[in-house]
Amino acid sequence: MNTSLSGQLARTLADSQPGSEERTRAREGVIDYFACLLPVQLGLLKDSGLMPVREVFPAARSTEHHALQLGYMSHALDFDDYHATFRGHPTTVVLSTLLALLANQPCLAVEDFLDAYVVGVELAGRMGKAIGTRHYAAGLHSTATLGVIAATGAACRLLRLTPEQSEIALGLAATQASGLRAQFGSAAKALHAGLAARGAVNSIELARAGFAAQRHGVLEGFLAALGYGVERPDDLLAGWGAPWRIIAPGLEFKRYPTCGGTHSAAEAAFVLRERLGADLHAVQHIEVSFPPGADTAPNIIAPVNGVQARFSLEYVIADALLNGAISLERYGEEPVDTQIAALAARVRRVPDPCAPADELDPDRRFHRVTLFMADGTSQSHCVTRMETAAAPTDVLAKLRTNLRSLPEARLAAISGDLQLADDAALHRLASLISCQ
Repeated sequence: MNTSLSGQLARTLADSQPGSEERTRAREGVIDYFACLLPVQLGLLKDSGLMPVREVFPAARSTEHHALQLGYMSHALDFDDYHATFRGHPTTVVLSTLLALLANQPCLAVEDFLDAYVVGVELAGRMGKAIGTRHYAAGLHSTATLGVIAATGAACRLLRLTPEQSEIALGLAATQASGLRAQFGSAAKALHAGLAARGAVNSIELARAGFAAQRHGVLEGFLAALGYGVERPDDLLAGWGAPWRIIAPGLEFKRYPTCGGTHSAAEAAFVLRERLGADLHAVQHIEVSFPPGADTAPNIIAPVNGVQARFSLEYVIADALLNGAISLERYGEEPVDTQIAALAARVRRVPDPCAPADELDPDRRFHRVTLFMADGTSQSHCVTRMETAAAPTDVLAKLRTNLRSLPEARLAAISGDLQLADDAALHRLASLISCQ
């Protein structure tokens, strides 16, 4: 009997049976994916990285380049969903892979597509548990490094690869895993998602073509090499689907087009703005406190443009205080707003030494924003990551907001197809996002 991790996973991928509740959650994920992809793909928002990506990776008659472009575009705004256990963005890689492969599967049923997506999210969350917390803390971008394996597993399920082919594909995905957090604040972060989706397609196609690669021991080697001593391989399969990771902890749909590590800080700032009103002249300086290491991702202090500002606690707090909202239009490629930047310069980071390190328990993350006033008083408010995650996000409203410049009839047609009521709707969506 094959007792390797890849062999056990291959059988689990094939045997998994998601239900109607999981498919409902998957439909929400599809809507959110298109809400993030289409503004870039349709040119509604400027993205200077897209043209070079299209020139270097032309998608005509190339499934792998199609997947790469979709991954890049769906992550370009950094507005796509997040999964806490995965510590990254699973949908951008998983759905970009599945939708690219769908072009050659004209008879595929929508239920099979959704089940493959659910399985991909499950594998993403399971990989996050198995690799442990030091992988991300060491500087690796989980969306890329773990995402390529999750997307490959989803594709194995979609295309019904044999167990032997799935083992080969999963091992090939693991050996291609790469992506550094040092690229955050640039277009290369979105490229990570595209490269991961391309790697998944490559892994699948090589396995189906009979490529000779190691079947056993590769996932074990991956976890040992990149788990930095806290990996837990048994967690990859223990309790699979009980509950499904798309249900608990579930996909977190972003309400703001900034790094998820800024959202609780923004919401704390919203509360303080309500208390004080829009007049912030009496504020002398601002402090934001959090568990040690909780500012690992939003590490840019003085951004020069909106893309960098997505990863700046200072700028997001200042924006929330001044404007009472975090608008997508302020987080594009244009230079930062001078008024927001001036207030952001008065924000200081103060890690809370009494809180457990973020690496030990990211779910206990919080942001406490304190305003120090000219009269010597102060106002403070704290929001936890779990409070932020628990608040619902209307993904259809997000879609309509992000696509509001489209003609109403076209927006209505897209919204209707995104209900995925039948197989035809799925394939119309695949045609809509055929890449250049």
